[in-house]
Amino acid sequence: MKILHLDTNHPLLLKQLQELGFENHEDYTSTKSEIEAKINEYDGIIIRSRFTIDKQFLDKATNLKFIGRVGAGLENIDCEYAEKKGVTLISAPEGNRNAVGEHTLGMLLSLFNKLNKADKEVREGKWLREENRGLELDGKTVGIIGYGNMGKAFAKKLRGFDVEVICYDIKPDVGDENTQQVSLEELQKRTDILSLHTPQTELTMKMVNSDFINGFLKPFWLLNTARGKSVVTKDLVEALQSGKVLGAGLDVLEYEKKSFENLFSDQEMPEAFKYLINAENVLLSPHVAGWTIESKEKLAQTIVDKIKEKFC
Repeated sequence: MKILHLDTNHPLLLKQLQELGFENHEDYTSTKSEIEAKINEYDGIIIRSRFTIDKQFLDKATNLKFIGRVGAGLENIDCEYAEKKGVTLISAPEGNRNAVGEHTLGMLLSLFNKLNKADKEVREGKWLREENRGLELDGKTVGIIGYGNMGKAFAKKLRGFDVEVICYDIKPDVGDENTQQVSLEELQKRTDILSLHTPQTELTMKMVNSDFINGFLKPFWLLNTARGKSVVTKDLVEALQSGKVLGAGLDVLEYEKKSFENLFSDQEMPEAFKYLINAENVLLSPHVAGWTIESKEKLAQTIVDKIKEKFC
């Protein structure tokens, strides 16, 4: 079986697939149309986020048996059409869930202790202790929306704190020893800190809008290490300005291109984003919550293991 690798990944991916008897081909620079012209020669694709795998692409991939996505989500693939054509879809949320859990916790602690603000001030020669008095996690209620691999990883990281963890998920009976599953209404009543760990679907696109935010009983902190398009940035900014949202840690942004490799599809910076980059109670990172040295290896290994289980 011939596999076309469209993004660079950990070298173990190529090495172990070769050892399993697969023939590896690499193409990290050709355009999508150039790839389409030769994709019929391949049995498998390994991709990260280089471009979308749509109906047109799949129609040209006449021999395709699987797509391995070195990451957690599959929204850049027309999954329904791929499955109709008998293409197996393989993702690796197990590979970066720990990294996402740690990053989410890091963002929360940094926000509560104003670390980004304090660091900047000290570098400017300012020594403002009272202005940087922080908050403690103990006694707070953390609400998690989406209790799959990522949500569970974050809940596990919270076990060392005296916090109450609740979750909402569209699937029933996902609660475990680290959280209590509740209705969305109950979560909105009790939450002090909201953390999103949902995939990008029709249900989650623009989920966090003004109506959703105003449904919370108390002002709350927002963490998003999931997908940027789940949050309407303009509505979030209005909530930050009003105090309904006390602060936000955003690893992902609504403006990201579909490939996740760049921020804006054009050079114009939205007004809402201008507010975010100047807000002291907002912490931003460039879609790297699952992007660690260790997760790079674990993601690749997960893909190899799943291909081996299915095709060897």
